[in-house]
Amino acid sequence: MRRRSERLLYAANGVDLRVADVELTGGERVERPFIRTPRAAGAVVFHGGRVLLLWRHRPITGTWGWEIPLGEIGPEEEPEQAAARHVEEQTGLRPGPLLPLMRIRPAGDVADCEHIVFAAHQPEPAPAPVTAPEARDDASQDDGGEGRERAEWVPMLRVQGLIEEQAITSATTSAALLHFLADLLQARPAH
Repeated sequence: MRRRSERLLYAANGVDLRVADVELTGGERVERPFIRTPRAAGAVVFHGGRVLLLWRHRPITGTWGWEIPLGEIGPEEEPEQAAARHVEEQTGLRPGPLLPLMRIRPAGDVADCEHIVFAAHQPEPAPAPVTAPEARDDASQDDGGEGRERAEWVPMLRVQGLIEEQAITSATTSAALLHFLADLLQARPAH
């Protein structure tokens, strides 16, 4: 199977809807729609047995959920710089040294998006002024939080339960947190 060509159907806000002309094994050709998005970078920020997550609303699905800080990589930016910038802008904290954690294509065959995720420790308050939400100390006192986006320190041991409860539904966040947790359980020195 190989992509022979593609054509643009619609473009807005940095996202393109395209159709690819794909030749299947045996020579048959089909059209496959897909979304082209900019690359993104983010980080799993870990400190004292907790991970820094954002409680966000996603209007397309009408749902609330926990996510890692993540966003578009700028045109002149390295992935590591973008990840640090997004952590700072979205949480008000500056991550410590960033270590590569994983690359993921969370939307499989329907989108070509690539997310590059780092692991970070030893976060520090970002220099003022910061307009990001305040990071609270304990997500276990959460009342559901609908109506207010915020950053919170969530116990790492709650991650699997939050995925099972559908409080974490982002493919990138789920994969990154489970990968990080597996590294912790295997006592890998980098994380």
